[in-house]
Amino acid sequence: MSDATRLLIVSNRLPVTATAESGKLRLVEASGGLATGLRGWHRKSEGLWIGWPGELSRFDAALRQELRQKLIDRRVVPVVLSSDDVERYYDGFSNRVLWPLFHYLVDRMPIEASGWDAYRQVNEKFADVVEEYYRPGDAIWVHDYQLMLLPAMLRTRLPGARIGFFLHIPFPSSEVFRILPWRSEILRGLLGADLLGFHTFAYLRHFVTSVLHIEGIEAQVDRIDLDDRAVRLGVFPMSVDAAAFDALARDPEVMAKAAAIREDAGGRRILLGIDRLDYTKGIPRRLRAIERLLGREPELRDRVRYIQIAVPSRQRVEAYQAFRRQVEESIGRINGTTATLRSTPIHYMHQSVSGRDLVALYSAADVMLVTPLRDGMNLVAKEFVASRADEDGVLVLSEFAGAADELGGAVVVNPYDIHAVGRAIKEALDMDAPVRRARMQSLRRRVMGHDIHSWAAGFVEQLQAPERGVDAAAETIANPGALVSMLQDGRELALLLDYDGTLVPLARMPDLAVPDAELLSLLDALTARPRTRVNLVSGRSRETLEKWFGQLQLSLWAEHGSYHRPGPGRPWATTVPIPADWLRKIYPVLEQFTASTPGSLIEKKCASVAWHYRIADAEFGRRQAHELRMLLGDALSNQPLEVVEGNKVIEVRLRGATSAVVAHHLMVGSEEPPRILAIGDDRADEDLFAGLPEGSLRVAVGTRRARADLHVVDHRAVRDLLRSLVGRPATAPSNG
Repeated sequence: MSDATRLLIVSNRLPVTATAESGKLRLVEASGGLATGLRGWHRKSEGLWIGWPGELSRFDAALRQELRQKLIDRRVVPVVLSSDDVERYYDGFSNRVLWPLFHYLVDRMPIEASGWDAYRQVNEKFADVVEEYYRPGDAIWVHDYQLMLLPAMLRTRLPGARIGFFLHIPFPSSEVFRILPWRSEILRGLLGADLLGFHTFAYLRHFVTSVLHIEGIEAQVDRIDLDDRAVRLGVFPMSVDAAAFDALARDPEVMAKAAAIREDAGGRRILLGIDRLDYTKGIPRRLRAIERLLGREPELRDRVRYIQIAVPSRQRVEAYQAFRRQVEESIGRINGTTATLRSTPIHYMHQSVSGRDLVALYSAADVMLVTPLRDGMNLVAKEFVASRADEDGVLVLSEFAGAADELGGAVVVNPYDIHAVGRAIKEALDMDAPVRRARMQSLRRRVMGHDIHSWAAGFVEQLQAPERGVDAAAETIANPGALVSMLQDGRELALLLDYDGTLVPLARMPDLAVPDAELLSLLDALTARPRTRVNLVSGRSRETLEKWFGQLQLSLWAEHGSYHRPGPGRPWATTVPIPADWLRKIYPVLEQFTASTPGSLIEKKCASVAWHYRIADAEFGRRQAHELRMLLGDALSNQPLEVVEGNKVIEVRLRGATSAVVAHHLMVGSEEPPRILAIGDDRADEDLFAGLPEGSLRVAVGTRRARADLHVVDHRAVRDLLRSLVGRPATAPSNG
């Protein structure tokens, strides 16, 4: 990131929490993974951190003013929320609805999900503050599930801003995500970002599949092309400040604390669990696995000590209060049945732990148990590895934690299989020292080499990077009148207009895209415009174009230029030779795919045939289209045919039957070549763009195209441009 660019970090909580004790203000450093991870990055940058500072209801006016000044001195900007906001937006919707759903624990969602209005309103409050402090050129980095509507809100308010979003929890599979009643609103909120980041490829894939199923938008590998811009997708596994943990582990005071913990254990092997007291962390199942292990191998009761640190979490939420009781009752029962005269197997502490004590525990442990039922990443696993400067210790890690994708040296378990977890603990306890060291060295290479700083730098660098694969000159037409003025240079104007997706929106079935009266009137007015030739260049058949536009003074080009009709009443002529039996070899293949893909259909023409899958199941249709494309590519390698991919359509056509023939026709025999304005929306129209002479204007609709000079958002913007050519007023912006 350049020195001139500020980074605005936006998260639900600030890296400090404000409290008032005896009328005096106190700022406490937050201990969460995000605050810990980005605090150093924020201190080194010149940007701002925007978020909620904590409950301020007990703060009088003087304390609030003092707080504001102290936060500003730290380049921290508060978003003030009422108690009701926090209850409904954070405790309510974020943590009672989104949190369990995204962690696949659907049974913990309330029967009547509430708080959506508060969630949306608080996201608007965050947008207000970001807008107030934003300066042109700033990069905005929004964090986590509490603010998933914010990117789109900021996109509306700050259309030129560079906006990134990172999700710190899992993105669930499409089948689970679709349970959420507000699924579409969440996706549209996220798609307001320029860059969306996830911990793992699995989470990215789940997001892409949800966008496809719910919004009908198909991703292009690592990007999603929207009407007027692209959303890039990336995988950025978050990490920890590895060097800081390593340095603490080597600190003599911490080493002494670790030695004291081992001494207190009296020679017993130490198992360690450090978790927020949250039902996603798998603590009850872990306890049951330990109970079964001690029951199966009673000699371990005097040889192991399990230390469970349960960091308080969401203590005001009734479900968490009940969960705490469940955990503590289980520990009491297990200790009651497995304790001996010399030992109590489980040592439990419901409290936060200082950084030094935390690293001392990591350093003292023989086996670290990280067995969440589902976790976005789990930084505890990486903290443990970074703290093992002695290159010893064993990590037992849930396969459902994002960290499992990176930490190949761990003993990976299914946390739902308590017998397997018990066996893994025994394996870890019995592991020979050389094997332990080899595993830990592998883990440390990964964690020390990919720390929190490289994670943050990688995300920000990609956020700042220019878009790939888009012609920088293809700027969006903001003022049609300016373009019209440029075209009024005294030369004849030739309009080359695609139909589907350009003059009308794409319809679920081809036969439904009938031209409306307003479009027919507009085309008629264009044909009456002085020194203007109007060409309709479509993949449609001759019969369809004749039926819909035969009465207009248009030059019609059917099947991407394979057939041409100069005007009303004039005969159609072929522009390429068409063999009589060209379709014989491929039609059975298309019929087979149509039969096996519900919702697909074949559109048979004279020089081409199209397989449409717009109303098929989105994901299955995409897979079938890929298979068909591969199959046809092999079958037609030595044939005079080619495969062309369009918007939810695979088309097979004769080689040479492309829209480029239209451009050639316009130039042949012209004493003074016309000024050409071509408008199209998909890959097939790029053939036309490629064949146009220098000086032509190429306008891409929807997705920016590499061969386009200009860009418009959709068919409505195309019509506004054409209205400007004939002096008609533009339509009012649509809310649809």
